[in-house]
Amino acid sequence: MKRIVEETRELLKLAQEFGLEELDVEIDGLKFKATRSSPASAPSPAAVAIPGPAVAPAPEQAAAPPPAQAKSSHLPIVSPMVGTFYRASAPDKPLYVKEGDLVGPETVVCIVEAMKLMNEIKAGVRGRIVACEAQNAEPVKAGQTLFLVDPA
Repeated sequence: MKRIVEETRELLKLAQEFGLEELDVEIDGLKFKATRSSPASAPSPAAVAIPGPAVAPAPEQAAAPPPAQAKSSHLPIVSPMVGTFYRASAPDKPLYVKEGDLVGPETVVCIVEAMKLMNEIKAGVRGRIVACEAQNAEPVKAGQTLFLVDPA
């Protein structure tokens, strides 16, 4: 049990270091979910233990918020976390999407690597990719626009 507590503390430190707002983990059958109430007001995530065979919730995908600017009808696809942005699964593989491609809510558009985990990011909207706003293999912030989508 002491090992699990130590591993949990280490994971929570890493989550705080990388600015994650949510973390779902299972260690030796013990499942827990750590969340931060607000990045500005919470200095560290709070952990809640869920014993036994409870089903861990599926990771939330980035839901595209409504367009913030009135001058554009393009919808943003935003990064749900801090990490490194990749347009393809490997350097020698094709891009997930490129400008002009049609996407649906479940279309994987990129990967954001955080803490050595590759997180597939889904569009969350339906439309046509009009621009990629992030640079491949460069860091991105949580909430940063990765792609712009024309919903028409």
